[in-house]
Amino acid sequence: MPISVAIVEDNVEIREMLTRTVERAASLTFLNSYPSGEEALEHLPTLKPDVVIMDIQLPGISGIECTVRLKAIAPEIQVLVFTVFGDADLVFKALEAGASGYMLKRTPRQEIVDAVKDVWFGGAPMSGEIARKVVESFRKPPKAKDADLEQLTNREEEVLALLAKGYITKEIADQMGISFDTVRFHLKHIYQKLHVRSRSEALIKYLK
Repeated sequence: MPISVAIVEDNVEIREMLTRTVERAASLTFLNSYPSGEEALEHLPTLKPDVVIMDIQLPGISGIECTVRLKAIAPEIQVLVFTVFGDADLVFKALEAGASGYMLKRTPRQEIVDAVKDVWFGGAPMSGEIARKVVESFRKPPKAKDADLEQLTNREEEVLALLAKGYITKEIADQMGISFDTVRFHLKHIYQKLHVRSRSEALIKYLK
């Protein structure tokens, strides 16, 4: 089944570009688009798209606040942030709000499609520039590990390390020389050991 997608973006040209990108992708189905967070919150819980492409800077409530409210109402909906802002603080605010991916607006169209698919299949895609900033923001002197992190195997830590660098599921599998399903198996055990429910939560706990 194609992955259903909705868009929340106030810029008309960008909204139309995203709409065309989704409509042309055989693996995706476009449902609707909204120019504001308020309008999106009115319709998305009923529309129930698989993935929402969310801008941060919106008129009225921000995309981050819209994500918080949307995830509270419909936690199964996956949110992919799509913005011009590469500030590390905004990245973490978006992830903590419940977003599962963070892409910059200069991202090539095929990468947007790939990011939507990866989010839906449990990934946490980030533009390379964003992933580097996330890693750099946590380059601090080593300290004692969290008790939950101590339970991870070397392979599970390797999966998390690659995730922190912005690799998607297929890329992690290629880097480690294992199958796509094996990566998902490792992630399942990582969630259990870290007491989290998503890749973004696991990433935040690991990097902190």
